[in-house]
Amino acid sequence: MDHFAATEEQIASQRLKQKLDEVNVAAQTHLAPIQDHVNFTLQKAYFRCAYECFDRSRRQEEITNCVENCSIPLSNVQQTFDHEMAQFQERLNRSLMVCQDKYQSAKLQQKTGAVNDLLSCADQSIEDSIKMLPILTNKFKASFGIRDNNSS
Repeated sequence: MDHFAATEEQIASQRLKQKLDEVNVAAQTHLAPIQDHVNFTLQKAYFRCAYECFDRSRRQEEITNCVENCSIPLSNVQQTFDHEMAQFQERLNRSLMVCQDKYQSAKLQQKTGAVNDLLSCADQSIEDSIKMLPILTNKFKASFGIRDNNSS
């Protein structure tokens, strides 16, 4: 590989990293209300519920069962959230792998503009993922019963 091609690949790699950082920022921005709901509303409800389980008239087994039951709503939401986010990440990874495969093929064929095609493909994949975030956020809100402007 000549020096020009190596430099071109390095620049492409940096641009891809910047675009992936954009996905992370967008995800954090869009999913902040979901995280807020989990971290405050659901955890607060869990601790309140668990606190009520501690009653001297109960046996230890009853207290343990009560606390475990209190954790179910929080656990279910966290599992759903983790599963959906893993799928989101996997879809993005697969689409970027397709771009990488196309790039490798073009490079082997010594096609000009292979790096630009890679960047264009990756940009489109990343933009498509970013466009999915509001949809995913609304899905979470509906599934978790989150109303807008409800932060308590």
